[in-house]
Amino acid sequence: RMTADVIIPVYRPDARLKESLRRLEAQTVKPTKIILMNTEERYFDPSVMDGISHIEVHHLTKEEFDHGKTRHEATVWSQADILIFMTQDALPKDRYLIEHLIRPIEEGKASISYGRQLAAPDCRELERYTRQFNYPAESCYKTAADLPRLGIKTFFCSDVCAAYLRKDYDAFGGFIRKTIFNEDMILAGNMIKSGKTVAYAADARVIHSHNYTGLMQFHRNFDLAVSQADHPEIFEGIRSETEGIRLVKETARHFLKEGKPWILVELVWKSGWKFLGYRLGKEYRRLPGWMVRWCTMSPSYWKEQ
Repeated sequence: RMTADVIIPVYRPDARLKESLRRLEAQTVKPTKIILMNTEERYFDPSVMDGISHIEVHHLTKEEFDHGKTRHEATVWSQADILIFMTQDALPKDRYLIEHLIRPIEEGKASISYGRQLAAPDCRELERYTRQFNYPAESCYKTAADLPRLGIKTFFCSDVCAAYLRKDYDAFGGFIRKTIFNEDMILAGNMIKSGKTVAYAADARVIHSHNYTGLMQFHRNFDLAVSQADHPEIFEGIRSETEGIRLVKETARHFLKEGKPWILVELVWKSGWKFLGYRLGKEYRRLPGWMVRWCTMSPSYWKEQ
């Protein structure tokens, strides 16, 4: 069997991370090692690691953190065949997460495999449906042949819970070292365009959702679009907005069918913020610096710009 390490960027660890580590420890396929990349040592509570074997923590400053670079630096500490990346707020749904997540890679069917994100109990109805739309119950494999049909969705991958074949990860240079966001899709896009396959493993499940406000959606989509604008070699010519429009239409249809038309008010409100953030992010080079800093979810990223 292939070996697998879990890498988790951490900031102000809490009880949720502690529970996530406990569930990782109880997996049917145990990680060889769990590597925590912690931002700001003064906020790290070592008790989150109590009772967890083969775990190590590496500290960095807030200025040193980068979505791509920090994750890539963690790979130096790993000798595993498969690199699993997770976020600190992603809870394994059951004991089979790792087993199901790495299966497509172990079987030689994919270079990347990402898991299904389920809504938490406190999740709002609109976000719950969005989770179902983006993370359906059926597994699939994605290649360059799917680009005409799926558009930007072909490259979709999430480091909330994703596994990478180490050999291919290294061959493609790993994650980009400086990126505001989207290090996972940039690497997945590179691999797919070069003939590799990405698997969506629907039976590898984590509990992970957000109750973002409209303004938070705006900031998030701004950063998402900035990452796309910075990487035309991956995203140029790939239809993206149409996928967002499809989500809005499907969501509206769903809640009308459910007899909950009032949710459409929230849908229109949040979709408007998402679209505005995305359009501004695409054109961020034309915006004054103060406006970029207001629009972004990651102000520290722009300090070195």
